[in-house]
Amino acid sequence: MYKSLLIVLFTAISLNLHAQAWEVGGFGGGAGYMGDLNQKNPLKVSGVAAGVFAWYNFNGYISLGIGANYGVISAADSLSSNLQNRIRNLSFTTRLLETSFTAEFNFMEFVPSVSKNLYTPYILFGIAYTNYNPQANYMGETYNLRDYQTEGVAYKNTTIAVPFGVGIKYNIAGRLTLAGSLGYRTAYTDYLDDVSGVYPNKAKLNNPVSVALSDRSATQIGTAGTQRGDLRPHDTYFFTGFSISYTFITQKCYYE
Repeated sequence: MYKSLLIVLFTAISLNLHAQAWEVGGFGGGAGYMGDLNQKNPLKVSGVAAGVFAWYNFNGYISLGIGANYGVISAADSLSSNLQNRIRNLSFTTRLLETSFTAEFNFMEFVPSVSKNLYTPYILFGIAYTNYNPQANYMGETYNLRDYQTEGVAYKNTTIAVPFGVGIKYNIAGRLTLAGSLGYRTAYTDYLDDVSGVYPNKAKLNNPVSVALSDRSATQIGTAGTQRGDLRPHDTYFFTGFSISYTFITQKCYYE
């Protein structure tokens, strides 16, 4: 699928290099995630999100851009409607720092202040590099969960992610564009929430704090080898909200 999209993208670019424009802007909204502590609600916002971006618009349909985004995701078993999750009693908060390279495809020709269309729906896809650090509050202290290997696993604090999503743009005035979007990221890690597989052998954890953070249930349900997470290989996070941008048109051919 990605190979076919790239072929279409580069073919369209090669045919439309005469129409070029730069676009810069900012984004604000909310962030959420799907994973071991939220398996059923793909639209649950759990924190804020913000970012900046720059786009290179090859024509009124295709754009390539780079963005820098910040978001906060969190979840707590204590708030779950599922009794087993409440007994498990895990929680986390993760701050995400993302650099993304993304392509956008407009369904209608859209060049602010030039094209006849004042709005267009669009889709996006790309690749991202994300830094993450799951934390939890325990007994009044905040702990970086990765440092305590709560499942006996030493995982990285960075991951590759694949963004994909939809949005709609509207030319509000002159070269200013307001857009609303929902963009998911499939992360190539299952540890955005520090939960993935099974409970470890507590005797092999490196200190009492690791043991306490690994099994936060009141009845100490964490027998070695029993299920701790949902055993799925990837977590997913998303950013949703609004952006505002300004387009710098660099070729007079837009007006000809």
